[in-house]
Amino acid sequence: MIIKLVTSVVLTSLTFSAIAADSYEQSDAELARELANPNTALASLNLKTQYRMFKGSLPDANDQDNTTLLFQPVLPFPFENGKILYVRPGIPVIIDQPVFDSHSMDFDSHFGLGDASIDLQYGTTTESGLLWSFGATATLPTATKSELGGNRWGLGPGIQLGQLSSKSVIGTFINHQWDIGGSGEQHIDITTMQIFGIFLPGGGWNVGSSPIMSYNHEINESTIPLNFTVGKTVRLNGRPVKVSVELNYYVKQPDQFGPEWMIGFNLSPVVKNVMADWF
Repeated sequence: MIIKLVTSVVLTSLTFSAIAADSYEQSDAELARELANPNTALASLNLKTQYRMFKGSLPDANDQDNTTLLFQPVLPFPFENGKILYVRPGIPVIIDQPVFDSHSMDFDSHFGLGDASIDLQYGTTTESGLLWSFGATATLPTATKSELGGNRWGLGPGIQLGQLSSKSVIGTFINHQWDIGGSGEQHIDITTMQIFGIFLPGGGWNVGSSPIMSYNHEINESTIPLNFTVGKTVRLNGRPVKVSVELNYYVKQPDQFGPEWMIGFNLSPVVKNVMADWF
């Protein structure tokens, strides 16, 4: 049911949303540059398939893996002053999350919807290529099982700074979330930082790295990956679509149980944000 719901939302958006007219006229290289910019005015439906392998000190931790489907649209709402409000929700569908059972001393596999997130950022990219934004990030307790989420609400500030040129985009996005309520036992106190450096060689290609690092202040544990990503902007029936793959190797994760490898396949069709016309 969950996969059918997400699929229905995606197909509906693709069917009834027209692409912004100027995106048809841009070259693949121009579109790749625009889509590499986190402050792009183009709306997209990001569909991510992520396969993870785990490690840790718990029994059989090194034999665990899982697959997550992440629906992460980017919806920009432009203002007359040239600034843009970016709404970036994240809805994870977890296929087979391994969860350790302390009674059986073994892992159980769980399927369902995980905790959703939403990122609101207000900012722009200047004529000199400086990109900036600030706003808030929240966690919503939407998990269908307690094993797939913390059953806590989280909220905190976020800020982004970077530089866009004709051949690259570099920068960082930092946010912190505190616990603001819920019935779960594990409180939220997490700092997250994404560093991005993307090279644009031309022809619609992009190559680079954008690792997402986090530190959980509640348990004093960090998660730090080395990331490599490569992608290309293509056109399917005239519609611009960014296709990319990424590889993460985690040099640091929670000692008891955490990810060691992650392989991701990302599909990002460009669409028109029809909701922007409501404002």
